[in-house]
Amino acid sequence: MNALSEQILSELRGLLSEMSDGGSVGPSVYDTARALRFHGNVTGRQDAYAWLIAQQQADGGWGSADFPLFRHAPTWAALLALQRADPLPGAADAVQAATRFLQVQPDPYAHAVPEDAPIGAELILPQFCGEAASLLGGVAFPRHPALLPLRQARLDKLGAVAMLPSGHPLLHSWEAWGTSPMTACPDDEGSIGISPAATTAWRAHAVTRGSTPEVGRADAYLQMASRATRSGIEGVFPNVWPINVFEPCWSLYTLYLAGLFAHPALAEPVRVIVAQLAVRLSVRGLGPALHFAADADDTAVALCVLHLAGRDAAVDTLRHFEIGELFVTFPGERNPSVSTNIHALHALRLLGKPAARTSAYVEANRNPHGLWDNEKWHVSWLYPTAHAVAALAQGEPQWRDERALAALLQAQRGDGGWGAGRASTFEETAYALFALRVMDESEETTGRRRIAQVVARALEWMLARHAAHALPKTPLWIGKELYCPTRVVRVAELAGLWLALRWGAAS
Repeated sequence: MNALSEQILSELRGLLSEMSDGGSVGPSVYDTARALRFHGNVTGRQDAYAWLIAQQQADGGWGSADFPLFRHAPTWAALLALQRADPLPGAADAVQAATRFLQVQPDPYAHAVPEDAPIGAELILPQFCGEAASLLGGVAFPRHPALLPLRQARLDKLGAVAMLPSGHPLLHSWEAWGTSPMTACPDDEGSIGISPAATTAWRAHAVTRGSTPEVGRADAYLQMASRATRSGIEGVFPNVWPINVFEPCWSLYTLYLAGLFAHPALAEPVRVIVAQLAVRLSVRGLGPALHFAADADDTAVALCVLHLAGRDAAVDTLRHFEIGELFVTFPGERNPSVSTNIHALHALRLLGKPAARTSAYVEANRNPHGLWDNEKWHVSWLYPTAHAVAALAQGEPQWRDERALAALLQAQRGDGGWGAGRASTFEETAYALFALRVMDESEETTGRRRIAQVVARALEWMLARHAAHALPKTPLWIGKELYCPTRVVRVAELAGLWLALRWGAAS
């Protein structure tokens, strides 16, 4: 057990020390497919096309069948990309299977827009419908009618602006609305909105205008973004990159949830990251990447991390995202985020600031079981639940939540893990343990004994699946499709395993 604990700490130390390369993000079907469609020809991208075809599920769609809401964008994108790759092995069959899949799928946007819809759905999916209509004739695809007025409203606003400033949130979906390269300019990393899909689309338009220096910067960005997937295949891209603020912020916050933030073995890489965050945090706050718009979520987590490290953190950087009783992630967003408000609550309580309205909002957004779901940045209810429990318990020594504890214990699967889909995942099991760690502190002997038994079963499940330096692959984070921020997830997995190991030793 001691040897495994040391191995976990060593791997965590390595992960934290690597977080100066822009971030590690798993490969994206959507962005890869969009990049292939905007690429000049099939030649030279055969490996990327082969990778795309290999990701298709048995039912003809792309993406996890556990979460059907997030399958439309990658499936539309892959279908339209493969339309031009007919000579490649498997392409024609993949197109036929994808066509059948889309014909039989219920349209989740027939009457309303779900709260947890993917990023940019109102711009992206109607555009795909238009492209498919011209390419595939009268095939009876879903038409997503509830998104059409939202798309038009966005386009009307965009039409009134000659050029969006670098890092504007709407640039992240430029590929779904942009036609003139003059409406955007690559940021200092070379990206359009930290999006490979948007950048490849902008590049394709810019090439026709002869914008050589900017195109060169975009090319350099795309090469780096492709490497971030660790796929080893040129032309395979992540859903978002870089994430050089989000990745270190969430990793250190996760260490705190597991009781590892101040561990001596991690002190040096934690100190380096904290020093970087302190320099980067401005009066406007922080966004997921250095050259992207600030948002309440990244700002709140950064404030938490800085305070935990003993640094001065000005709450005013968070307050200008406050509108009424809640915090908006980005101004003008379609709907608020539960987890953003959870993180804002945690930051306010850590800093000793009034937070009654935010606390009431977080409490009001539980489901009937007392848990938190319907979250717009993560598909699993275990993610906001773990963070909400930590935020609500902050500064409340006698805090207890019997309803949430009962539901969390009840949700453990027969195999010992937790998961929102059909199978347990390491990441979600870790979140369950983070929540139980907080709840255990206010339990009597009988309750603690019951929790210890649950944790022992979880540890057994985790030990059977743990491998040193394994690469997480299950996408649970919500972007334009579900994606996996690899290091962020791996830190959660290792922290959860370390916590379960220590729990077992203590009991």
